[in-house]
Amino acid sequence: MSKTFDRYASILFLLIGLLVVIESQRIPDSAYGSAVGPKTFPLWLGIIFILLSLRLLYETFTYKSDVTDVQSFNYKKFAVIFICAILYAFLLEKIGYVLSTFLFLLIAFQTMERGRLVPSLIISISFSFGIYYLFAKVLGGSLPGFPIF
Repeated sequence: MSKTFDRYASILFLLIGLLVVIESQRIPDSAYGSAVGPKTFPLWLGIIFILLSLRLLYETFTYKSDVTDVQSFNYKKFAVIFICAILYAFLLEKIGYVLSTFLFLLIAFQTMERGRLVPSLIISISFSFGIYYLFAKVLGGSLPGFPIF
């Protein structure tokens, strides 16, 4: 990308991160008997967003020169992953966290790099079950479980 685009994007992401942190403070502390409050994830996500945008902003000041070669954008891959993200949000409650996350990751990995099905399956399964176990069992949080048919 270009220096100017990266600089404006980092400022925009910094503002979005600040908004997420500020708004996450308005979420109540506990819900559904969970040991981990519902504002924990948005708060840390906002903090990470702020830190990454500050890093990008810093890097724009250390660029040697503006990038002159134009990269071609692959709109088809972007559209597929964007539609999958929307479907993921809609299907999360209906089919559960593990299955919806597995399907989203598998489709996203295959969209980005065709082939390599076995590593995509292993990473998708490991991430889906690992995060579910870590959040729901270890931390005592609540996530939509498995679908009930």
